[in-house]
Amino acid sequence: MQEPVTFQEIPARRPDTPLLDQIDNPARLRSLSSGQLTRLANELRAYLLWTVGQTGGHFGAGLGVLELTIALHYIFNTPEDRLVWDVGHQAYPHKILTGRRNRMHSIRRKDGLAGFPKRAESEYDTFGVGHSSTSISAALGMAVANKLQNNRRKSIAVIGDGAMTAGMAFEALNHAGHLHADMLVILNDNDMSISHNVGGLSNYFAKLLASRTYNQVRDGSKKVLQGAPHLMALARKTEEHFKGMISPGTLFEELGFNYIGPIDGHDLPLLLETLEKIRELDGPQFLHVVTTKGKGFAPAEADPVGYHAINKIEPVPADKPEPVKPKPAAPKYANVFGQWLVDAAEADDRVVGITPAMCEGSDLVAFSKRFPDRYFDVAIAEQHAVTLAAGMACDGAKPVVAIYSTFLQRAYDQLIHDVAIQNLDVLFAIDRAGLVGADGPTHGGAFDISYLRCIPNMLVMTPSDEDETRKLLQTGLSHSGPASVRYPRGTGPGTPISQSLDTVPVGKGRLLREGKSIAILNFGTLLTPALEAAEHLNATVADMRFVKPLDEELIRQLASQHDLLVTVEENAIAGGAGSAVTEFLNASDILQPLLQIGIPDRFVEHAQHGEQLSECGLDKAGILKAIEQRCARMDTRLRVIPGSL
Repeated sequence: MQEPVTFQEIPARRPDTPLLDQIDNPARLRSLSSGQLTRLANELRAYLLWTVGQTGGHFGAGLGVLELTIALHYIFNTPEDRLVWDVGHQAYPHKILTGRRNRMHSIRRKDGLAGFPKRAESEYDTFGVGHSSTSISAALGMAVANKLQNNRRKSIAVIGDGAMTAGMAFEALNHAGHLHADMLVILNDNDMSISHNVGGLSNYFAKLLASRTYNQVRDGSKKVLQGAPHLMALARKTEEHFKGMISPGTLFEELGFNYIGPIDGHDLPLLLETLEKIRELDGPQFLHVVTTKGKGFAPAEADPVGYHAINKIEPVPADKPEPVKPKPAAPKYANVFGQWLVDAAEADDRVVGITPAMCEGSDLVAFSKRFPDRYFDVAIAEQHAVTLAAGMACDGAKPVVAIYSTFLQRAYDQLIHDVAIQNLDVLFAIDRAGLVGADGPTHGGAFDISYLRCIPNMLVMTPSDEDETRKLLQTGLSHSGPASVRYPRGTGPGTPISQSLDTVPVGKGRLLREGKSIAILNFGTLLTPALEAAEHLNATVADMRFVKPLDEELIRQLASQHDLLVTVEENAIAGGAGSAVTEFLNASDILQPLLQIGIPDRFVEHAQHGEQLSECGLDKAGILKAIEQRCARMDTRLRVIPGSL
């Protein structure tokens, strides 16, 4: 059997993969001998390294489950047996083995493969994911549906130790044990956060616990002792103590699962043997595998956080062997937030930072080192993060919750019930607001204006650049009651950032350009294309800053001086900032034509951010086109400048 290979660098050319090239679907995979699978794993790892180097994308997680992916498709009859991946960062090897090998160059690109499992993309993607901790619930639902339809297909959920920190995962485990569902949960423990108990002895016990003989003896003993409840209880306790001595699975056993493991998740023969035995068992089974994130690529093994995802590796031209020194990176909006939080905490010892496992993404690293006692990473537990903040605010702290727009959706009840109803001083720093590019609709922040502005007591702010972001964050911190500041992924227009902790008057926008006939009301970071469109139209531009409360005085002024108001926002049109302006005009009996420009009523698929904006009509050309079309329909004196597009 060929030995596993560890790579030191990403291949610059497509590697030779003669065995992998034969695998167009798992049925072909299952025609291989088990002895060929290690060779296949080496080829798959080389191909995965090469393709991600060509495209960029999620990296370490797929390398970590590569052997497990091969073993699952080899032992189980996919897609008839349902395989559900949690989050989906680790699904690239799965995509390669399920007929999408030759399309991996398109991953996360417009009209290409999605970066996560997607039901519309393949019958092997049994459940669409992107957010963590959903796999056990989904697989349980499939198991229940299969039972109702008298199907014998298996349901398998693969979940990481990070995703297991979410309450939803344990809710599903508890329900599965209660139903005695016929399903398998595989815990991919790549941080050894549950146990370091891996080695020859634990592998031996895992084989024993997975064997049909052990399970038949156990089940037979239970039947014999059914008439003797005291002996039954003693036998159950004896088994629990035995398992507790050799494995960390007592918790899962108490939830009703048959726990097996931990085993080495990179030992293909052991995985095959264990899964083959588990396949024949009935009821809820729990397999604990320990893996190394980035396995087989030495730099990723050494730095799993840094290699969670990578950018495309650009080839060095032959005539320019020396790489060009990059220009100093412009600060991202997340960096603006991270620096502001450090400065705010320096000035006020009541300030605390809370994040649901988004330390690096939200740029809280500096804060966590400078103020370790005031930094709280609650893991993947968005609901807990929000209520934790509420509890802190009750007793005098000034909590700042750093969270992505798409993940705040998961804590909406807590946002309303625990924070807003009690009018508590909690600031939500909402990153990744608007469209997010290659991660697609599962990670897009298209709805936060809509779902926030309908909540009483909530302050909703939409900064247009880096400096405004800092000012509005400080305004929200100083505000009495719940507040939110939304800002996008990536960099801004490059506006110089003041280092002060200045605030702005709540509910006051600013007039940036005065024109005629048309007034553009900008909400957020589409200010640059809005100003560019205004130059062509000689239109007025107001940077509104606040969705709630609106600057009503400014809106009245603009409505009285212009024939058409245009709202621009990187949020769903339905219920967004434009809707807020419409509601105000109606309530004030102001009859004013209004054009709302925003994200249309559909999920915007993955592409580059600029491509998404263009597709939605949120770039300069799109804003101009929408205004011109509206003007053409209006029976007014408005004239559109020819050739403005």
